Amino acid sequence: MKLWDKGISIDKKIENFTVGNDRELDMFLAKYDLQASAAHAKMLGKVGLISEAEVKELVEGLRQLQQQVKDGIFVIEEDFEDVHSKIEFELTKKLGDTGKKIHTARSRNDQVLVALQLYFKENLQEIISRVNQLINVLLKLAEEHKNSLLPGYTHLQVAMPSSFGLWFSAYAEILVDDLYQLKGALKVVDQNPLGSAAGYGSSFPIDREFTTKELGFSTLKYNVVAAQMSRGKSERVVTSAIASVANTLSRFSMDICLYMSQNFSFISFPEALTTGSSIMPHKKNPDVFELVRGKSNKLQAIAGEMVLVTNNLPSGYHRDFQVIKENSIFSVESLKEILDVFTHSISQIIVKEVNLQDEKYKYLFTVDSINDLVMEGKSFREAYQIIGEQVQKGTYEPVGNKDHTHSGSKDNLALDGIRKKQDAVN
Repeated sequence: MKLWDKGISIDKKIENFTVGNDRELDMFLAKYDLQASAAHAKMLGKVGLISEAEVKELVEGLRQLQQQVKDGIFVIEEDFEDVHSKIEFELTKKLGDTGKKIHTARSRNDQVLVALQLYFKENLQEIISRVNQLINVLLKLAEEHKNSLLPGYTHLQVAMPSSFGLWFSAYAEILVDDLYQLKGALKVVDQNPLGSAAGYGSSFPIDREFTTKELGFSTLKYNVVAAQMSRGKSERVVTSAIASVANTLSRFSMDICLYMSQNFSFISFPEALTTGSSIMPHKKNPDVFELVRGKSNKLQAIAGEMVLVTNNLPSGYHRDFQVIKENSIFSVESLKEILDVFTHSISQIIVKEVNLQDEKYKYLFTVDSINDLVMEGKSFREAYQIIGEQVQKGTYEPVGNKDHTHSGSKDNLALDGIRKKQDAVN
């Protein structure tokens, strides 16, 4: 069954190519299509296009299908092109001509649009919740390990003294930046496109404000052409925000992989979170974080793909949009899984005591030594030259750990400030 069927047969090879894997993808959207269809049916009744009795029948039929989705028994068979045709078929089978009226004043274009917007909206809220959970874990770890010293690196060379508290809270605050982008994406998709039909509205006297309220959207996408143009725009914005989170997790995972290696040996994890080698019994591999890194980089690539596919499309609907549906959904579902695994794993991190008196960290405190000379009255440039000469001659003696008192430093993490940012964005 096809919603656009005019009784003309289509080449099977062309049909398979155009349908693609829509049936599988639409299983993610079934819940939302049913939700939007119920709102649409109520609106049709409100404006007098169908009777109140027909509204009740349609809403009850949609409720029963929604229950099938919840029970995991809803199926889109190969006879159907997509979830939309499946739903209309089931309503027609049950209700006869009343079922056929559900498509009044609606196009498959705005059906897909509103289902995707509802899907993105709900799942972005879930992602935001999981990012917040990770931030909370990191801030807790930062507090627990605020006095545990850690060498800081620039260019992968020993640089200045840091701490595990500083490391954990750094990623916590960067994730707050990611929340800003996720919240921005949520605002973009929290606009109701239903009623734009094929992209140019309808001559039926529909009430778009009613469906906006019924579906819980914050606002209406007023201009019907703009509503249609949100297809592609929403996927770009959503996957870009996801890519921002993925970038943070990828960099964090790289740190973890380095810090777990014997050459650094700053951290470890319980055996249950690591894997071994088929021939080297001593191996304790950070496969989880390597996969997080790889999967996160893939999500960043998807954001670029969205731009390339939609970059030069004119206004109106184009079938190219079908191409971006799969990876935009994949992006959402993958990030949820990655966040779950990452948060579960990082909460079990084992922080080791790092001996900063080790010879390889001898020059970790040169900046503190320079600052000491400045405090004694020397200019910074003179102090720099004095310590630099000592380093060159091999006569430099480290001063040991000194307190860094300003906000956001290793000895003053300003965790409350980060929490306030987190609370403000939420």
